[in-house]
Amino acid sequence: MSRQRVASGGPWESVYGYSRAVRAGDRVFVSGTTAATADGMVDSPGDATAQARRCFAIIEKALADAGASLADVVRTRMFITDAAYSDAVGRVHGEVFEEIRPAATMVVVAALIDPRLLVEIEADAVVDSGQ
Repeated sequence: MSRQRVASGGPWESVYGYSRAVRAGDRVFVSGTTAATADGMVDSPGDATAQARRCFAIIEKALADAGASLADVVRTRMFITDAAYSDAVGRVHGEVFEEIRPAATMVVVAALIDPRLLVEIEADAVVDSGQ
């Protein structure tokens, strides 16, 4: 089975030993994605809606780099640091996946790696082979 690693150029990938996404055969696994920028800063501190949008933009690019698209996503996992963010993040998820409707999970966690980060999102995709 072929394996393709996708890098985003983020500062932690080489230090922590992970890839933004990995494609193995027809499956693409996108790592937990936050609103962190390539230089390690946080985009939109305090704004869960904007952070969720940034997460999905990063995920969309990682999928494209792996030869997939948002339409191929079959599962998402959303981690939020406060239940009060659930509606905001859920609505962004709904905008992105309105017709796709992947299996989805949202959980409240104690914290993310930087206290300014409010949401982290993972995605799994299966690329349609046309069969």
